[in-house]
Amino acid sequence: MAVRRSMLISIPVSFVLGLTSLLVAIYYGNGLAGLWWFLASSLANIGRVVLCRFPVRLLDTDKPAEPKNLDPSSVKQHLFLQSISAAVSGVVWAFIAVLCDGYTAPQTVFYLTVLCGITAGAITHGFAYARMPVCYIVPVLLSVAGCLIYAGGFDHYCLAATTILYLVALTRAAWESEGLFRQSSRLKNEATAMAESLEAAKDQATKAAAEMEYRATHDALTGLLDRSGFMQEAAYFSSSGTTGLVLMLLDLDGFKSINDAFGHKAGDRVLVEVGRRLRQSLQDHVLVARLGGDEFAVLFDPALCEETPSILAAKLIATVSIPFASFDAGRIGVSIGVCPSGQLDVDEMLVRADAALYRAKAQGRNRHYVFDEDLRNHLAMKRDIERDLANAISNDALEVWFQPILGEGGRKLTDLEALVRWNHPRHGWVPSADLVTVASFSGLAEPLFRYILKDVCAMMQTLRAMNLGHLRVAMNISPREISQIGVDNLIIAKLHKLDLPASMLEIEITEDTAKDIQSVQSKLSALAKAGVRIAVDDFGVGYSSMSSLRQLHVDRIKIDRSFVHGIANSTDDRNVVQSILTLGKSFGIEVVAEGVETEASRNILRQLGCSIMQGYYFARPMPHHEAIKWINQSRSFVE
Repeated sequence: MAVRRSMLISIPVSFVLGLTSLLVAIYYGNGLAGLWWFLASSLANIGRVVLCRFPVRLLDTDKPAEPKNLDPSSVKQHLFLQSISAAVSGVVWAFIAVLCDGYTAPQTVFYLTVLCGITAGAITHGFAYARMPVCYIVPVLLSVAGCLIYAGGFDHYCLAATTILYLVALTRAAWESEGLFRQSSRLKNEATAMAESLEAAKDQATKAAAEMEYRATHDALTGLLDRSGFMQEAAYFSSSGTTGLVLMLLDLDGFKSINDAFGHKAGDRVLVEVGRRLRQSLQDHVLVARLGGDEFAVLFDPALCEETPSILAAKLIATVSIPFASFDAGRIGVSIGVCPSGQLDVDEMLVRADAALYRAKAQGRNRHYVFDEDLRNHLAMKRDIERDLANAISNDALEVWFQPILGEGGRKLTDLEALVRWNHPRHGWVPSADLVTVASFSGLAEPLFRYILKDVCAMMQTLRAMNLGHLRVAMNISPREISQIGVDNLIIAKLHKLDLPASMLEIEITEDTAKDIQSVQSKLSALAKAGVRIAVDDFGVGYSSMSSLRQLHVDRIKIDRSFVHGIANSTDDRNVVQSILTLGKSFGIEVVAEGVETEASRNILRQLGCSIMQGYYFARPMPHHEAIKWINQSRSFVE
């Protein structure tokens, strides 16, 4: 590039000097020779200009003609041709001696001055590539020296020697100039490369920071916001002055069965597809996030949506329920908890939406529930329980009630199930499930478990004193209690301390416990080995497998009350119950029907072959002393 620029600057000067030389030749009577010389000089200059304009081959034709994109072999070829053309031009200028009789005519001083200037100019402008100006000046100055030597005379000899010295000096200057140019170009290129490297590093750091920020706020699987990103965006929503927001929590129904039956990769594909469907079904202003597992969140301003929250929830349920490729229809569904809010912060909205989601899932698959006054009261009760439960346990304010379980088709008492109760000073009687849940999440699982175990053992002692040691007492243990507490050691130690037979105690676990066998199997095995019976409660609504029943050493399964309540009028419920009874018989496991409330239900169960029952039709849960009184008054059930 530098060579081309210097050429395009020096050639016009050469043309002007050539024209001046022609005029001088005409003036001194050498017009014809001067004209031929000028034509030859002009042709040489035109050839050099054409050569300068001729394109150099590029390494990448899609990129601009920058120095780093020039083909080195093509550049080398162009420089060689430029050097040849410079030599040709130098030869033409060497023949200027014809116009001044071999530098002996009066006009010699003019031509020597021109040659001195043009050779010095060639060196000055040709600093980028020394070979080219050297090829130009050598013929010129050698012809001058030769003509002066040929003319003879001391002054001509001295002038010839000076010319040779001048040639050597110019040649040396040309090579040194090229060296300096190469060094400066190298430094410049290094500086440019460093600047480009720094700029690239800056761009890379910027991109890396942006990518890290994206990864920190987005779910890697679905590309949706993750919990952290959702909370950030939700906080921005709240701070933007929006007064009415709606939060939806979505939890997939049947997702675990996909993981279990088809593997986690299939489960991941389901999550990706659900995320895509949600994003596609909602407007751009709606926040969509995957909070974790199979739980998603949707946050929006209802003023910007055409549908009401309930209609939108129903729309999302229908969208997610569309059959997935490779899965049968209806396998995947979604339950939605909806929390419309005025001035609530996002954390409180999450709590309320979660409560609504829990209520929706309790009603069945593909349901939604909008947070209402009933849930508000329930949530307030839950918070009060969290605050007051510790004092209630320490002050013996809890009560353990007992509900009879009867065998032989409801004719003989076989067991008592222990159910914890609390008459809260503000909310009245608190259900056992709420107490256990609150205790698990508030660090009171072990104190509550010890409290219930104490009363259960007290009932066992009472029964033994009444010569009813063949009756068993069952107590419920949640999966969280099993994972948090050393229940096996506590139970075995308590029974040993009170000298109570382990066969009188039965532990009821929910069917969800079977989902994570590894964390509970060792403890339940220890209890079973000690003689404690194991029962699975609420059987039929979870995902326990046949093998898990064996691995957990299950002695009894209790059919969930949802299948028993309407069994007299539901063929489907009868079929489910019949299947569970068949399963229990094939595995040698007792089957208990919970929730028997009518004579019709009892009779149907007897017809199906279910001999062990429990429910309000026989007896309600009772405090310790009332349960003993009921036993004494119902000797026909005991003997």
